[in-house]
Amino acid sequence: MNPRPDSTPPSGRTSTRSTTFFKFGAIALVAAAAVLWQRSAHSGEPPVTIPAPTQDEHAAGVHTETAVLAGGCFWGVQGVFEHVRGVTQVAAGYSGGAADTAHYERVGDGDTGHAESVQVTFDPSQITYGKILQIYFSVAHNPTELNFQGPDHGTQYRSAVFPTSAQQRDVAQAYIAQLQQAHVYPGQIVTRVEPYKGFYPAEGYHQNFLEHHPDYPYIAINDMPKVEALKTMFPSLYRNDAVLYTASAKS
Repeated sequence: MNPRPDSTPPSGRTSTRSTTFFKFGAIALVAAAAVLWQRSAHSGEPPVTIPAPTQDEHAAGVHTETAVLAGGCFWGVQGVFEHVRGVTQVAAGYSGGAADTAHYERVGDGDTGHAESVQVTFDPSQITYGKILQIYFSVAHNPTELNFQGPDHGTQYRSAVFPTSAQQRDVAQAYIAQLQQAHVYPGQIVTRVEPYKGFYPAEGYHQNFLEHHPDYPYIAINDMPKVEALKTMFPSLYRNDAVLYTASAKS
């Protein structure tokens, strides 16, 4: 377990990751953290080239749809999808648990049922749900890591898809089976297709974190390579200027 250097745990509480956000004035601490990360940490989420889904949704004249996905720390997953063409909004947040526990400190305990997630709002006439999943499974996270991603451990970092419709559920389940049968990963896919119980945006300081702090040690090591992989592997879908989340525009 290797916590991100973003906070200190409250007294009497332990967590795989700290729960109160640091301000960025402590330059010496950040520099020291960077050295430690460079020596001991590496991203456990390398990009993988995978086939497109054989089963996908049809646009059917709809111009707004949402996908809710969990794949480890929401900083990086949000950052990836903010650079995808056809995506109009990406919120970092929590899904899988109840509304009253959808707070960073509680979710960090790992017993709320929540996973750090993103809500991706997209135009299905420009990008399909299946293509969203292809990016999710290939560059946004590692679907073979059970209840962890890279340095982050706990059920709140699990790989999970929360379909918002029966059609999304069918596409996700079919795609997982397709990828499993194709043996494109060195291990078994552990991604869960879970019932959608709601999505709760995270605290404001978590939103657009990758865009605001691209040189932050955790981001530079674990997440910026994902954005580069998106650019390389999906050049027609990559957008250089990120579409940023604003609370007033959330779905």
